[in-house]
Amino acid sequence: MGRDDFRVRRTPPAGVGPMLGTARLRAGYRLREFARLVGLSHSYVFQLEAGTRCPSVTVARLLAEALALTEGERAVLFAAAVDDAGRDHPGRCA
Repeated sequence: MGRDDFRVRRTPPAGVGPMLGTARLRAGYRLREFARLVGLSHSYVFQLEAGTRCPSVTVARLLAEALALTEGERAVLFAAAVDDAGRDHPGRCA
């Protein structure tokens, strides 16, 4: 694997993480409960809410549906989502 094969981890714009945390609480879920519900690790959900990770487009769809995000919240979340990481990484086996 050459040096050009490594991706640079991106962080979402400020406000995305807190928006997700607020939406989760509004929906009445605790962190671990919500993570189990959507099939993600609680540490990953924590990182998303802390604003240190960007979700893939697939994970963003999961979150938007599970949290019943408003159109405005969905727009913010999908603007931060990446299409070449995690579950959407081109090298990932189906």
